[in-house]
Amino acid sequence: MNILILGSGGRESAFAWKISQSALCSKLFIAPGNGGTGAYGKNVLLNPNDFEAVKALVLKENIELVVVGPEEPLVNGIHDFFINDEALSNIPVIGPKKEGAILEGSKDFSKQFMARHGIPTPGSESFTNETLTEGLAYLENHSLPIVLKADGLAAGKGVLICQTVAEAQEELKLMLGGKFGTAGSLVVVEEYLNGIELSVFVLTDGENYVILPEAKDYKKIGQGDSGLNTGGMGSVSPVPFADKKFLDEVEQSIIIPTINGLKKDNIDYSGFIFFGLFKVGDKPMIIEYNCRMGDPETESVIPRIENDLVELFVATSKKKLKDYQLKISDKNAATVMIVAGGYPGEYEKGKSITGIDNVRQSVVFHAGTALEGGVVKTNGGRVIAVTSLQDNQFEALQSATADAARIYFDGKYFREDIGFDLV
Repeated sequence: MNILILGSGGRESAFAWKISQSALCSKLFIAPGNGGTGAYGKNVLLNPNDFEAVKALVLKENIELVVVGPEEPLVNGIHDFFINDEALSNIPVIGPKKEGAILEGSKDFSKQFMARHGIPTPGSESFTNETLTEGLAYLENHSLPIVLKADGLAAGKGVLICQTVAEAQEELKLMLGGKFGTAGSLVVVEEYLNGIELSVFVLTDGENYVILPEAKDYKKIGQGDSGLNTGGMGSVSPVPFADKKFLDEVEQSIIIPTINGLKKDNIDYSGFIFFGLFKVGDKPMIIEYNCRMGDPETESVIPRIENDLVELFVATSKKKLKDYQLKISDKNAATVMIVAGGYPGEYEKGKSITGIDNVRQSVVFHAGTALEGGVVKTNGGRVIAVTSLQDNQFEALQSATADAARIYFDGKYFREDIGFDLV
């Protein structure tokens, strides 16, 4: 079958790498793709949010399956666009419809959903410009630190952790004043959790689900988890502190109530659900849903899935996950993200990348790269994800870190301590 992946990051590179290995895949298209995805299929320059351009490509190339990588097209309703178009309605889309994607598209909606279905999550209140005075008063008596979240999509930058009441009050004013554009027109004030973070992923067909490998990502730019937040500097899978007992608890108290809650609310949800969790003591609590796979977690999760990914997607589209047996490798995956100098602030693009061919024990997933005249150049903040799959976590971390050091471009930076807090 002819398959289209929408997106351009490391997550989409990992999908392309895996899908291209499937006997079911005749031709693979990635739109827009990046400087490395052309190794797995054909890049097509278009904006995934331009649904008419997507439609034209799908019809021209006889696409039979669409895999949506990023959240924005899902929140904007690309799945609904396909269903409501006579020429596209029979083509499966991996990713939820708009009414399901709101789990990520609105933090306030997801918090109300969790409360309605008894899913363990930190306490919260939501405020708008109209209720700013009440919000400022609410913060006066709030425990510290205080978490502020822009309600809508803010490219991963809409969450602030404030250490004082004065800082929280000032940030609430700024957020409601347009700091994150329309994404911050409603702000969720949330209780801060003391615990350790991890991500759990499921793929659901609306009735049943399979649980994919869990992962832990590292958000801070600096060694030892210091400095500014980023889109993710690396990840590991499996997660040593998430043992069978804990993951069983995640399934019983969070995954099953979420799937059942969607059914009760008459939300027909088919696609990935990303559960952003904290382990607090021995108990899991959810802090957010995403309606797609994470990045850089996907780069650690996908290499551990031994099944044919296209088979899995076809089973999802036909609502046949009930008896699907997912095969997960016992090996450990570690991903190190190489970023541009200056990231996550102002960073330079257009730097020539060398040394990719020198990588020995890892897979290189391009993220923010472009191919210019046959030369791979930097084209984003997070440039390349280097993933190694080994018998144990230490070997995986060591291999990925060593291979990241073999790749070079001007201003390159990567964390040398990803995952070592868990060894």
